[in-house]
Amino acid sequence: MKVERIAVIGTGTMGNGIAGQAALCGFGVIMFDVDGERVAAAQAQIERTWKKGVDRGKVPAEKVEAGRDRLKTATDLDAAIGDADLIIEAVPEKMALKKQLFAAFEKGSGPATLLASNTSSLSLTEIAASTGCPERVLGMHFFNPVAIMPLVELVRGHYTAPETMAAGRAVAEAMGKQCIEVNDAPGFATSRLGIALGNEAMRMFQEGVASAEDIDKAMVLGYRHPIGPLALTDLVGLDVRLAISEHLYREIGSDTFRPPRILRQMVRAGKLGRKTGQGFYSYD
Repeated sequence: MKVERIAVIGTGTMGNGIAGQAALCGFGVIMFDVDGERVAAAQAQIERTWKKGVDRGKVPAEKVEAGRDRLKTATDLDAAIGDADLIIEAVPEKMALKKQLFAAFEKGSGPATLLASNTSSLSLTEIAASTGCPERVLGMHFFNPVAIMPLVELVRGHYTAPETMAAGRAVAEAMGKQCIEVNDAPGFATSRLGIALGNEAMRMFQEGVASAEDIDKAMVLGYRHPIGPLALTDLVGLDVRLAISEHLYREIGSDTFRPPRILRQMVRAGKLGRKTGQGFYSYD
């Protein structure tokens, strides 16, 4: 199936990132949220991202103009998804919410529309079970910031058809991304590895093994990671990391995924990372 029109559901960090990149790369995009103010804020963030790309010489100005023409918004779900070839859900990591949305996607879209979730840890098979077309459901896990990060993790649910995976790969590659394919499992490949490293870094910091700066520097300089695990936790959001860690601990049972005490304490204190200005580091 050739995908030309994409509906992105959700206007948070990942939603606006996916929508902006898709429009920039030639797809017709409708970005949906029930809240018009959130839609406007997402549009403004997309414009800032595009401007940075132009200012840094990474994106031609004419490409941004064309992308702007291709990007539409909606606050009515049926209007957003009715003509879509692919729907990408990018809402918070709440299984009940995702299942409710996927049931609505099936009802409001065409019989061949592909349904994708940007979930980083939840079961694709369970999400797909809320529809009568699980063969058309796949995971397309993008990474933040979408405009820069080159990876998309394609997740195969129990019933996902090969042609669905192939179409998802074609879309991701058209958006300038490289893909890995994983079978449905708690945390897939990336979140499972990332949470294991991040939790251990937090426990080391909690125990006073080293400062946050030196723990991060160890991974950046010693293992060539582009960003340290504590700085990455701040970027992703401590509340997001806590939710994923709790989910993996429930599903897998290993103490590796038990949320560190300091993570719970910081979330309770409202120190959620970059979005609140305070996490393992302070931000202006």
